[in-house]
Amino acid sequence: MLNTFKIGLLLGWITFCSFTFKSDSDGSIDLIVLDAGHGGKDTGAKGKISKEKDIVLDITMRLARKIKLEMPEVKIILTRASDKFVDLSERSNIANRRKADLFISIHCNSLPKNKKSPAGTETFVMGLHKSDENLEVAKRENSSILLEQNYEERYKGFNPNSPLAYIMLANRQNAYIASSLSFAGKIERQFQKYADRNSRGVKQAGFMVLWQTAMPSVLVEAGFISHAQEEKYLNSDDGQDEIAEAIFRAFKQYKQEVEDR
Repeated sequence: MLNTFKIGLLLGWITFCSFTFKSDSDGSIDLIVLDAGHGGKDTGAKGKISKEKDIVLDITMRLARKIKLEMPEVKIILTRASDKFVDLSERSNIANRRKADLFISIHCNSLPKNKKSPAGTETFVMGLHKSDENLEVAKRENSSILLEQNYEERYKGFNPNSPLAYIMLANRQNAYIASSLSFAGKIERQFQKYADRNSRGVKQAGFMVLWQTAMPSVLVEAGFISHAQEEKYLNSDDGQDEIAEAIFRAFKQYKQEVEDR
């Protein structure tokens, strides 16, 4: 995992949560927001040897370093760079205030202990869940809002445990669905091709962190922390680097595709 010294070096060249507006988009990918899920009092999913919040922060920092080293022209904003709790609404607000061109939220998946856990990656875009399994993933990730103060008022009565709430959420128009799906597909292909992971495909569900973003956005589930072997992989240097490299390769492809139009 990345140590404190490495994180300090990274923060020397990554802007963290500063809020000046960017100029109108010229069709290029100039600024992206990388969102390490959970943090602080919100541990996310728990495995036998680790917590989701720690794994995804390490992967996010590795991804940021890869992008900055090869594409120094791309501005990177981190929603968090330490073990810090950030409201779900603030994560999307960070991207919107900076008029980001792309939003990538990184997570680990999990199933209850009484169920046999699968292994593999999934990349989600905002939409209506097509299975109970997709709904359960969204409910688990959205439960972070219950740790926020005044969440009922902030999210206008949204109940993360209500299936009806997700139907209403998905009815919001998403002008970026085609671009989000394109990027998500590239991520899953790289997980298969480069990282040799079991890709469970591109899926749609109602994630609060994607709902309010005004740009192409994806939520990456890098693997199942509830699967013993995959949890070890996600905690290893090689595993974290392969996951970060796969997302980076997908980003390079997406950026080139957008800018060549």
